Amino acid sequence: MLNNISFTVNKGDKIAFVGPNGHAKTALFQILMGEMEADSGTFKWGMTTSQAYFPKDNSIYFENCDLNLIDWLRQFSKDQEESFVRGFLGRMLFSGEESLKKVSVLSGGEKVRCMLSRMMLSGSNVLILDEPTNHLDLESITALNNGLMSFDGSMLFVSQDHQFTQTIANRIIELTEDGLIDRMMTFDEYLAFKASQKAEEAAG
Repeated sequence: MLNNISFTVNKGDKIAFVGPNGHAKTALFQILMGEMEADSGTFKWGMTTSQAYFPKDNSIYFENCDLNLIDWLRQFSKDQEESFVRGFLGRMLFSGEESLKKVSVLSGGEKVRCMLSRMMLSGSNVLILDEPTNHLDLESITALNNGLMSFDGSMLFVSQDHQFTQTIANRIIELTEDGLIDRMMTFDEYLAFKASQKAEEAAG
């Protein structure tokens, strides 16, 4: 599933991973976060990096849980003050009484917003996001988009949202059967590059 994969993440890289095999991209992220073991090969994080992960499937974080949003997020916070925790919920558009909702009744989109609040709370300088825009409405995608555009750390992400990928990524890595294609460019520039390659092949 992952052959001839080798790359270095530089400070400030916002890398969109593309390619037809969604399982390969998810597997790569799970390996990098220690949730899956690779058959071979190694990777190493820099000494000063800390990682926060947004998994495609977040159900394990909400199973058998009867907490409200504030207490749910408080589990992941060193600062236990309610106002501090509410601030991070507010960034993902949970305000006032909404913060007292039980997580057991949340919609898919609301769970995604909780997970994103948790990521922000971690203060990590490397974010790994696997399809963060799934289940989100336009207002939430815009809030997330703006937050990630101003994020000054490094990011590895997968998204089916064209505009989201175009506005955030400064580097594209495509996972192919033969290895990877790695280009420092925006998503639209990469699509143009791929189109010109296809045209050359057709002409040649």
